[in-house]
Amino acid sequence: VQLVESGGGLVPAGGSLRLSCAASGFTFDDYAIGWFRQAPGKEREGLACIDSYSNSSPYYAESVESRFTISRDGARNTVHLQMNSLKPEDTAIYYCARITANFCSNFGARVLTWGQGTRVTVSS
Repeated sequence: VQLVESGGGLVPAGGSLRLSCAASGFTFDDYAIGWFRQAPGKEREGLACIDSYSNSSPYYAESVESRFTISRDGARNTVHLQMNSLKPEDTAIYYCARITANFCSNFGARVLTWGQGTRVTVSS
């Protein structure tokens, strides 16, 4: 089982980044996937989660709901996190994670597998 994040980097405030999470080693459609971040000196925060059902709505944390969009590509076993209007306080290491089952309720407490993380730095 492997989750590999990519797409992080340095961006000015107000800019955008698109993170990707490539999954392998498990049946992708059987699991929800979540995105988390951890800023220096802070606890890890759950940002967004998406299941594989076509008619369900993703979950977003309030801090990112109007700026971030999570999506998944079942053909490529990949989940993306589109991040717009980035702020310096979005600076963190971003992780994707496989959740215990194919739903997002309480996903922060139900992580099965973590990726290695990708660093995002937003300059002011």
